[in-house]
Amino acid sequence: MKLKTHDDRLTLTNGNYHSLVKSRKPKGIEDKTATIIGTGIAGLAAGCFLIKDAHMDGSKITFLEQLDIPGGSLDGIYKKNLGYIARGGREMGHHFEVLWDLFSGIPSAEDPENMSILDYYFYTNLDDPNYSNCRITKNQGERHDNGKFNLGQDLAKELAAFVNIPDVELQDKAIEDIFSEELLNTDFWTFWRTMFAFENWHSALEMKLYMNRFIHHVGGLPDLSALQFSRYDQYTSFVLPMIKYLKDHGAKFEYGVTVENVQFSISDNKKVATKIEAVDTKGKDISIDLTENDLVFITNGSMTENSGYGDDDTPAPFNKEATGSWELWKNIAAQCDEFGHPEVFCSDVEKSNWESCTVTCHDESVPKYIEKITKRTPYGGRTVTGGIVTAVDSSWLMSWTINRQGQYMEQPEKDVVVWVYGLFSDTPGDYIKKPMRDCTGKEITKEWLYHIGVPEGEIEKLAETCSAVPVMMPFITSQFMPRSFGDRPYVVPKNAMNFAFLGQYAETLDDPNRDTIFTTEYSGRTAMEAVYVLTGVEKGVPEVYASRYDVRYLLNAGSSLLDGEKPDLDLPPPVRRKIMKQLAGTEVELLLKEYNII
Repeated sequence: MKLKTHDDRLTLTNGNYHSLVKSRKPKGIEDKTATIIGTGIAGLAAGCFLIKDAHMDGSKITFLEQLDIPGGSLDGIYKKNLGYIARGGREMGHHFEVLWDLFSGIPSAEDPENMSILDYYFYTNLDDPNYSNCRITKNQGERHDNGKFNLGQDLAKELAAFVNIPDVELQDKAIEDIFSEELLNTDFWTFWRTMFAFENWHSALEMKLYMNRFIHHVGGLPDLSALQFSRYDQYTSFVLPMIKYLKDHGAKFEYGVTVENVQFSISDNKKVATKIEAVDTKGKDISIDLTENDLVFITNGSMTENSGYGDDDTPAPFNKEATGSWELWKNIAAQCDEFGHPEVFCSDVEKSNWESCTVTCHDESVPKYIEKITKRTPYGGRTVTGGIVTAVDSSWLMSWTINRQGQYMEQPEKDVVVWVYGLFSDTPGDYIKKPMRDCTGKEITKEWLYHIGVPEGEIEKLAETCSAVPVMMPFITSQFMPRSFGDRPYVVPKNAMNFAFLGQYAETLDDPNRDTIFTTEYSGRTAMEAVYVLTGVEKGVPEVYASRYDVRYLLNAGSSLLDGEKPDLDLPPPVRRKIMKQLAGTEVELLLKEYNII
């Protein structure tokens, strides 16, 4: 059976028959060059796939980056005079087939002589499995969740009905247009919206894609045992080894380059990128003319464009203008309707923003309150929170997480780095009576201390033992805005000869699209598809893990959403007896009993 795609040049596969094969050098690859616009994980992955699978000489690959540092949204650094900064972190699961393919062939940052990125990641999580001892708090640090979804029969049926709505009917629909008010006030929705950063007004289509994509993980969501994390910050564990791999193969990185437009020649049967319009930091024109043999990979749009940074004494600025990669995409989209509609995603920052804050505790005064909630010491390099902890009664809907410490290789032993974020940046806080977006790092620290149970009389003093860097991100959930088919360009548009789109605002080529944005895997998948199609790599791209088509995962998810309670099938007793009689002694009966359906 051939899996459907939107481009006949792409083959989708499952199993390891393709993934374990070393690709042959594509015909004509020696004559090609590649320019990659953006150094987020999608751009870096494209460069790595060009070398690994398309056998392009690395010296023919050039990255153009408007910032002075690579990595895109996968940051995690120490800045002198500010402190530790992470705008966000990415949760990862077992079935990120594209990234694991890539990471299996790149030496790790932590043990490059003996382990790949994947090896080190695998053993980190094998030796220290992730799970949470407290997912939701209330009343200043008291545990609120009981480790269950607490949906009940009717709301579980509502979710089951939702995932069966055809994608076409969910275009331009918001989650709150579909879900009942009762469902939006459940523990399930608190778990889901804070883990994935969904707002009620975000895309119902993306919500459905998430539920289908992660059906195999439903049972592990209340305690976050479905998740895995790197040992160190993701910049160290993922970005730095990719950069080293690329540079070791001769790839070039040019920073301070603003790409303003890509020009195209478009006819009925061919689309060709002909010129990259770019300027350097001094405004000098450094544009690049292109032939059909000059491949260009374009990161269109950015979740973290125009991030504003504050400090202990200064609020993070709210930079609302859609500049940089958004302006680039607008200029590209003006040339062809097939290149997407960026305004759908970047035109309403009040619905696409939230704020994060990296708080560093410099002694043991605050960590003792953390330990009351997590039931684990934040020291020692092992799992602490196991994912985010949400203060459900926070006016900001504040969540926080502590990864394995030290999270940064250079981190002092007594420092504990905490990542805090609030979904509602425009609402006054509960201790600090100001919107989060108007707060300094020190004020956000105090609000967090209040919600982890520090007595109000001690908050001011303990806040002085911490430092904080707030970051305001106007477009951080712009990829979740309600959309229609065609609002994102295909990774490789129809009849495109030498260009592709990468990242969270490109539409993958599987038909139907089944992967989920706001994941590192999505970035990697767009890169793999782009490279394989444009260069003619003969191997197939692994399809999105097909748990939605596996009856075992479907039954397990249904049982998990009911917290182990058997579903009420609402059948008249005579009908129930007849069905049970027909099932008796069959494989179906065994299956339904195994997953607690009957």
